[in-house]
Amino acid sequence: MTKHTNWGGNYTYRAARWHQPHTVEDVQDVVRRSVQVRVLGTRHSFNGIADTPEDLISLEHLNRVLALDEGQRTVTVEGGVRYGELCRYLDERGWALHNLASLPHISVAGACATGTHGSGNRSPGLASAVTAMNLVTAGGEMVTVSRDQHGASFEGMVVGLGALGVVTSLTLKVEPTYLVRQDVYEHLPLVQFTQHFDQMTGSAESVSFFTDWREPHFQQVWLKRRVSPQDAFQPDAEWFGATLAQRDLHPIHHLSAAPCTKQLGLPGPWFDRLPHFRLEHTPSNGQEVQSEYILPRAHAPAAVHALYALRERLAPMLLISEVRTISADGLWLSPCYHQDSVSVHFTWHPDERAVRALLPGIEEVLAPFRARPHWGKIFTLPPARLEELYPRLPDFRCLVTTWDPGGKFRNGFLDAHVFGSTCK
Repeated sequence: MTKHTNWGGNYTYRAARWHQPHTVEDVQDVVRRSVQVRVLGTRHSFNGIADTPEDLISLEHLNRVLALDEGQRTVTVEGGVRYGELCRYLDERGWALHNLASLPHISVAGACATGTHGSGNRSPGLASAVTAMNLVTAGGEMVTVSRDQHGASFEGMVVGLGALGVVTSLTLKVEPTYLVRQDVYEHLPLVQFTQHFDQMTGSAESVSFFTDWREPHFQQVWLKRRVSPQDAFQPDAEWFGATLAQRDLHPIHHLSAAPCTKQLGLPGPWFDRLPHFRLEHTPSNGQEVQSEYILPRAHAPAAVHALYALRERLAPMLLISEVRTISADGLWLSPCYHQDSVSVHFTWHPDERAVRALLPGIEEVLAPFRARPHWGKIFTLPPARLEELYPRLPDFRCLVTTWDPGGKFRNGFLDAHVFGSTCK
């Protein structure tokens, strides 16, 4: 039997049967015949959130853009569409999305279902753009859910962890296309981050701080600004003690910058600057394990200092760490639910056992800051703690029980982390 692994190579899927349907009717047929079924996106999760011992559906062939409604400013896409292809389609027609994640290789449906985000004080997570979805439910029926028709409960459906059904299409808000320039600074002192964090993160649409925690500074800071074709903006040679880079850089400093989006202030299309990596290249390091924790933005300086105290334990396992901000949203299982947030992301060497041994110490240090884990990354927080951190988790359980009373879309991950207690 062929072994199927996730993108990072740390997780091997154990499904008995794999399905790659070409039509929605094929999806409905698989769901009707299945006892347990899950949906796989672009395999960018680092845990078992998408896995099942029974039937696993890949939507890679359901990858069309279905409609662009310029009057309503929305686009509708099939569940297997990746952001990279969608972005090019939109830009060619004069439209754009509000933000993007670090890599354009991920599917729209998978990213939204797990609460994935980009960066920016005024930019909420990617799922905040969703206005409607088509779902194949446990009985194989096709149901349309929308913000207009389902009101408050829709806020519980978008970051749905695959628990409500198979999302065969989504409708997203769009806006007119725009240009972005990307400038990178090197060696930002930690004391400057502490003293001027709000000013720094407010100075551009997206600001990312990169460190390996070895020294009391961030090796790189990436600033992405919206600009017009006539914009005469020129970056300062020095920024809060950091120095303007004179060459393109990779976040992992010893790697080639070839996979990265263009820097040095060269304006370009939004979709070719907001991500860190280009669609045609392998992003990040490739073989790796990832963890991420999202906490209230006001705690950023204190949390970073607390993590720096763990530097001797972090550094040997780490490829790179990124700190960035995200705006609040109202989606029940979003890590940014009702809080302007800062995320601390860890890209680890591909040794999951060692990473899992390290994570409890990190989670203990971040506990006073109420750090929520990203659903698609590696974490070790117990279910009781997740319920404290995600206040709408009981409501989500009830929603899932209503839509899938037989538990067809449940799996080991959901049983452990979502259904740790009964619906009340």
